[in-house]
Amino acid sequence: MRLSDLKAGTGIKQTLLLPVTSSYPIQMTVICGNHPGKTLVVTAGVHGCEYVGIEALRSLGNELEPDKLSGRMILLPLVNPEGFYHGAKQIIPADGQNLNRMFPGSKEETFSSQLAKVLEETLYPETDFLMDLHGGDVNEALTPLIFFPTAVPEKLATQSALAAAALSVPYRVASTSKNGLYSWAAQCGIPALLVERGERGLWSKEEVTACKHNVYEMMEHLGMLSVSQATDNQQEQTSLRTKAFSRPTEINDSRSAESHSEQTEIRDALYAEAPSEQTEIRETLYAEAPSDGFWYPAMKKAGKTVPKGALLGTLNDVSGKEIFRCIAPFDGVILYFTLSLGVKSGGPLVAFGRLEHI
Repeated sequence: MRLSDLKAGTGIKQTLLLPVTSSYPIQMTVICGNHPGKTLVVTAGVHGCEYVGIEALRSLGNELEPDKLSGRMILLPLVNPEGFYHGAKQIIPADGQNLNRMFPGSKEETFSSQLAKVLEETLYPETDFLMDLHGGDVNEALTPLIFFPTAVPEKLATQSALAAAALSVPYRVASTSKNGLYSWAAQCGIPALLVERGERGLWSKEEVTACKHNVYEMMEHLGMLSVSQATDNQQEQTSLRTKAFSRPTEINDSRSAESHSEQTEIRDALYAEAPSEQTEIRETLYAEAPSDGFWYPAMKKAGKTVPKGALLGTLNDVSGKEIFRCIAPFDGVILYFTLSLGVKSGGPLVAFGRLEHI
């Protein structure tokens, strides 16, 4: 059975395999509602160590049923299973490439490029809206945010921005990217968002719940399902929205209770307080390393607001000599930053979004 054979209004729930040649099958869960409506594609695991979205979609695939759904959901919880099982940071081990830099894909090049092409050909023709879930990898501190496309026609940019505003995420960030799963979809005329939740290669039940709530909010925005149908009562909905805007406090960890407590204390200390309402960011500094070096960030947590002229971090050579000093060019907020001591030339250091008031 092909994806195109599963239509909204048929009341079918089916698991299919993405038609790609690999020893790591890529599963799609397709839920066709009992009623007609739009198709929402939600992907996760493009980067195998960004766990919140992966676990959220795995859970949603079990929860969602056709009876209360209008339209069709297509869930891909693990786009890069090889990277996930190998614990590979941001790449597909088969060729060492970052899938989110491989769009548009090609059938004639590397596996990552071929996979990008299959994703385009399989998903794009079927979707009315695409939502790609990411998070901070093992070397990244990050505050929850949404990227929405702006290097597209105004109507599509507005559609995407309005959808972003419907989600309980503190920041929506304008992006001109064109070479990722969601951003190339936007280039192809599909409204799309990239949602970031989680950091440091960790996940928590609270973060997963907030991520799932964001998907339900998107479904409600598209007229596919009421959030009240996915939660028991108004109090629970309010609680979910509060959690979605706040820092997580529970870490999933199989280690000792003492270690778990230490991790929780560290996480509480590192997560900044997020704003209570979503803020749009139209200008962002993406600082990159001018050469290989030792990176010393000046901040301890993402989400922290910083005034113009403040030090964001320094890059030193092996002898300790300063190579590069990153200074805040405007008042803003730390969206994410690299935790690694060692960084390569051209590697990301910090993303800093402009705020009108801090």
